[in-house]
Amino acid sequence: MTLKKIIIAASLALTVAAAAFAEEPKNASATAGATPAVMAPAASSTPAMTAPGAATPAPAATPAPVKKRELKANKAITLSMFAVIIGITLAVVVWAAKQTKTTADFYAAGGGITGTQNGWAIAGDYMSAASFLGISGMISLYGYDGFMYSVGWLVAYITVLLIVAEPCRNAGKYTLGDILSFRTDPKPVRAVAAISTVAVSTFYLTAQMVGAGKLMALLVGVPYKTAIIGVGILMVGYVVFGGMTATTWVQIIKAGLLMSGAFLLSVLVLAKAGFNPIFFFDQIVNSPDIQDHVSKLVLKDGVILNGIDAGQRFLEPGLFMKAPLDQISLGMALVLGTAGMPHILMRFFTVPTAQAARKSVIIAMFIIGGFYVLTTLLGFGAAINLTPQGIISVDPGGNMATLMLAQQLGADIAPILGDLFLAFLCSVAFATILAVVSGLVLAASAAIAHDIYVNVIKDGHADQHEQVMAARITSLVVGAVGICIGLLAEKANVAHLVALAFAVASSGNLPVVVLSLFWRKFNTAGVISGLVIGTIASIGLVMVSPNMTYPKLVAKGAEKVIVAMEKKQASGQALTEKDTKALEKAKKDVLNKDGKSMMGLDEPILKLKNPGIISIPLGFFAAILGALLFPNKRSEEMFDEVYVRQNTGLGMAKAIDH
Repeated sequence: MTLKKIIIAASLALTVAAAAFAEEPKNASATAGATPAVMAPAASSTPAMTAPGAATPAPAATPAPVKKRELKANKAITLSMFAVIIGITLAVVVWAAKQTKTTADFYAAGGGITGTQNGWAIAGDYMSAASFLGISGMISLYGYDGFMYSVGWLVAYITVLLIVAEPCRNAGKYTLGDILSFRTDPKPVRAVAAISTVAVSTFYLTAQMVGAGKLMALLVGVPYKTAIIGVGILMVGYVVFGGMTATTWVQIIKAGLLMSGAFLLSVLVLAKAGFNPIFFFDQIVNSPDIQDHVSKLVLKDGVILNGIDAGQRFLEPGLFMKAPLDQISLGMALVLGTAGMPHILMRFFTVPTAQAARKSVIIAMFIIGGFYVLTTLLGFGAAINLTPQGIISVDPGGNMATLMLAQQLGADIAPILGDLFLAFLCSVAFATILAVVSGLVLAASAAIAHDIYVNVIKDGHADQHEQVMAARITSLVVGAVGICIGLLAEKANVAHLVALAFAVASSGNLPVVVLSLFWRKFNTAGVISGLVIGTIASIGLVMVSPNMTYPKLVAKGAEKVIVAMEKKQASGQALTEKDTKALEKAKKDVLNKDGKSMMGLDEPILKLKNPGIISIPLGFFAAILGALLFPNKRSEEMFDEVYVRQNTGLGMAKAIDH
């Protein structure tokens, strides 16, 4: 493929994307932005917790009337920033295309990425729009629990550092299948590993694509379908033309932009509090709006809290994650699931040495840790400066809190700065989605092209040109399928897909990777049984969990809304616009009171939102049992070679010097 063709294709992608973003909407969506990677636990009663040494509760301060807020980006400024970011990343693709000549270049950037660069790229791959918008939004509405949610992702990288980073880099080549097939029967193992990889990538990709469409529709007024197609064209262009090199640099650029935006906004939040952390948290505890918000949250559990006690409760656990077992299960899935994510594992094949692999994880941990500290400041800052009630008025899930905060704090300095800050963070969120989906497409296409086509169908007999062409064609197909799924999922609740991705990665992928690397008796039967049972169990449990929609339960909630609104009308009060919309929605929901969930259930069988506490031990048990029931002498004999290779790197191809 000539450079001229690449430039023409890149220019076409930019033109189509720009046209897509410039198109006027017919009906702007009022739904939430990026789908947050949050899983609410089953409701349970939690006793009230008061501040240590607190005396009698202070009388509740009267909160100010809820100010109706709007969040609408300046279209000209925002689209201009989008165009700049797209232009920069397409220039990277053109440069990367010249470097991408072999299969190793396409899948692993020739192993020529430094530890520092890979650390930034891992951070860019990991810090999704869900974590950027969703976690800060959770903190703004639920306080401490939102922060605890982010801790799982940070701690996850300790697992990655200690268990999989160095051994995977030394034992593998491009994919999960490479690691698992080294001392097993390669064809069935690669086939099953590819299916698992595609499943995880598809679940996570769909959530990101739907988030991109909703975000663009809400903020810039771009129709959902147009936004999905625009994002899809760009992600396919990044992967097809630039491979891992382009994807890596897009992720590095995105990580730099995201950290810059979060840092700048955090400085403005702290400036509002005079850079005094004690005063900052005093503002939270003494805010009448936060106190009122918390008192309503705990009232649902039969607890009465007012005044400073309610404000203090915002800084304590239990407002969102109320069931301890659900917290443990979610934590297990996040901590162990990250180490089994295919697009994260692929990143360790891009560095030249095991030392660089370790360094990249440590750098990523510092970047991601810093990022989550900043999102904590942004979440609490949004609660103080915007009020939880104001945030909910724009988006009940709180996903727009960071963007609203950027607009307000900028406007406090100068009106144009509010539009500039909002446009910048919208562009960063957009770049975030592009970077994450590109990594997911690359992981899925590698599993299909490298594992299935080259090693199963062609039995490993394919020249470099054929392998690269297979990789590019597969990436194009995976991207096209991703676009189609994104378009079909417009009306669907995709929050459960994030739970599915982490559940499959932690229950299916991680057990077999760990046992392949560290257990002598592990073999083909163990890999297949672990992957199949772990994957099926995790998907099955999520399908009967509260993640799914249960029409009968929805109808019960809707009936309560209708009764409340009718009482309000009977008392002579006029319904607000928000109340009217809620009543209309409730009446529609009640009509489906005899409906059932996708699995034909009236209510969830499993009360946990994430099944990790059940499915992860089940995945390990299935893998161990399979290996013990069907022992294989060859697998045991080859363990010494795997052990030496994973600890020394002997047999790994040297990095290509570009």
